[in-house]
Amino acid sequence: MDNTIRKLLIEQSDEKYQEFQSKLIPNLQISSFIGVRLPVLRKMAKDISKGDWQNFLEQAPEEYFDEVMLKGLVIGYIKMSIDEKLQWIEWFVPKISNWSIGDSFCSGLKISEKDRKKVWDFIMPYLNSTNEYDVRFGVVMLLNYFVEKEYIVMILRLFNSVKHDGYYVKMAVAWAVSVCCIHFPNKTIKFLGNNDLDDFTHNKAIQKMIESNRITEDTKNELRQLKRRSK
Repeated sequence: MDNTIRKLLIEQSDEKYQEFQSKLIPNLQISSFIGVRLPVLRKMAKDISKGDWQNFLEQAPEEYFDEVMLKGLVIGYIKMSIDEKLQWIEWFVPKISNWSIGDSFCSGLKISEKDRKKVWDFIMPYLNSTNEYDVRFGVVMLLNYFVEKEYIVMILRLFNSVKHDGYYVKMAVAWAVSVCCIHFPNKTIKFLGNNDLDDFTHNKAIQKMIESNRITEDTKNELRQLKRRSK
């Protein structure tokens, strides 16, 4: 299976997309990418998830970005209990070495919607990790599955408590707060009026909200007043 999967990936490679990916993910060399587009990887992942997926996850190589991404997508598609899924999520998270793999992995974990309480408890430790992509994983999971009425106050408090200095953590928190504003503008504006976010994250969140076409012009005017000025 191992050689077959890599051969299929190479057959689907796109040189222009490979170059595009390497510009989006600057911490990886262009040689780290095969250059397979995400829809193709998703289709392959669905097929693998219906077969001997465990052998694939445990034995297939992870030399290329595309191979790691494929494993994350497969985990999302496998039909299993939430407890089993969380075990495989825990197995995969240490393999996340860039924002792209992490974010795509999170978006595929739709099973989270079936037992939010259990998933909530699972992701909490990641928010306190010293690893940048562990923390980003936790933040992106919150923005994907917990921007809900019963969680909004709690997740804003959690975003306020994230103290990791990594760029991709700060960008994830800014993104997450901007998503909160789309769905809960009043609560988010109140949060932005009194928070402990660093200036970069605070202002980046407001920038994302102002650029959104899902936020009203009146709300954007309020947000502009909350932007922090350079000291």
